[in-house]
Amino acid sequence: MSETKDLLKRIQVLKKNSKRKTPGQRRLDVRKALWPDISDDDLWLRKKNDGFTTIPRTMPLIHKIMDRLSGKGFPVSTTYFTLWCHVFDEAYVEVRNPKELAFESGFGGGRAETTWVSRMKRLKELGFIDSKAGSSGEFHYVLLINPLLVIKDIYSKKEISDENYDSLVSKSIQVGDYSLI
Repeated sequence: MSETKDLLKRIQVLKKNSKRKTPGQRRLDVRKALWPDISDDDLWLRKKNDGFTTIPRTMPLIHKIMDRLSGKGFPVSTTYFTLWCHVFDEAYVEVRNPKELAFESGFGGGRAETTWVSRMKRLKELGFIDSKAGSSGEFHYVLLINPLLVIKDIYSKKEISDENYDSLVSKSIQVGDYSLI
């Protein structure tokens, strides 16, 4: 019980001192109140550590829709997410080692690369990526198309349920992206 009182006391002190703070500073205050013994060194912070990429907050819904479009037993979202983790601001990935991307996508064994290629072909058929051949095969250069616009186009052809699309539209608006309306 005293732990709860202590937490409430810390939050009250933070509230009094948070009148002119940014939303980020206020979230940091809450984190410090809830986990006072955790330092920045215990966390993976994007401004302090390397190895980050920008991920849209709509990505979980995008993945859900992708996997439904791809068909039962043929999920493509892990393959897409692996590509996303390799992309830079130019929106394309140079795949020098398809076996590595297959492994990162969750495929193992003797058919790993073949399975990865089949998922890449499906992503291309659906319009989420485009590719150009190179020394490592037909997916040496991979362009990632804006997934929201791809989904919007597919929805216009009535290939996505209203429920899934409406959830994506709602989440997009919540995070400040109006490209679907």
